[in-house]
Amino acid sequence: MVGKNQIKLIASLQQKKFRQTHGLFLAEGVKGIAELLASDFELHHLYETADVFPEVSSSVKTRISEADLKKMSALSAPNNCLAVFRIKKPQPIEEKGLVLALDDIRDPGNLGTIIRLCDWFGIKELVCSQETVDVFNPKVVQATMGSLARVNVHYVELPAFLTETSLPVLGTFMDGENIYARQLPKAGVIVMGNEANGISAAVERAVGRRLTIPRYGSMQTESLNVATATAIVLSEFRRN
Repeated sequence: MVGKNQIKLIASLQQKKFRQTHGLFLAEGVKGIAELLASDFELHHLYETADVFPEVSSSVKTRISEADLKKMSALSAPNNCLAVFRIKKPQPIEEKGLVLALDDIRDPGNLGTIIRLCDWFGIKELVCSQETVDVFNPKVVQATMGSLARVNVHYVELPAFLTETSLPVLGTFMDGENIYARQLPKAGVIVMGNEANGISAAVERAVGRRLTIPRYGSMQTESLNVATATAIVLSEFRRN
């Protein structure tokens, strides 16, 4: 049985201020929850309309109705389970190999997809500007499809981090070096910019090499979606 106050608390976690206040975030869907359960994220409580995760102790799970799940859920068509996990304390950034940095990414779907790409290409450290959408936004968590369990996401003052890191800093621009025609380093920080405005002036000053994905088609296409561009860039770094 779940009470009204509990439902209200869980639904409030859709907002960043309440996630920060309680140190909790939502995850929905069997795959995403299963990945997080297998990780070092701590389960606060699991809510199910059926016995989806029999291995989870009854002390931290509750059987609920579909109506109550819908009241808690951030989805228009909820699945059969919802979990609340504790937000981990910030950890040091491991500055080795390839690190991806995001400058003011605003779309939750883009951030979630980029986290999946980091997981796919073996990028363990994802560094985000303070203006980037919150990684624990339910739409971001949903879009990661569980990859959040294997990628360390950090929020920093990005210009300062890029200035202080010992790794080479490479950024993506419309007027940079052709990424297909240059040798790329095995270690470095790769910076991807905002969906509409690209890399900000403050971050640009810390970039040592400017890279671009050359355009072969219509000149009417202004730019690539940032998640699509990230996929191409990470693929090319790994291919090199």
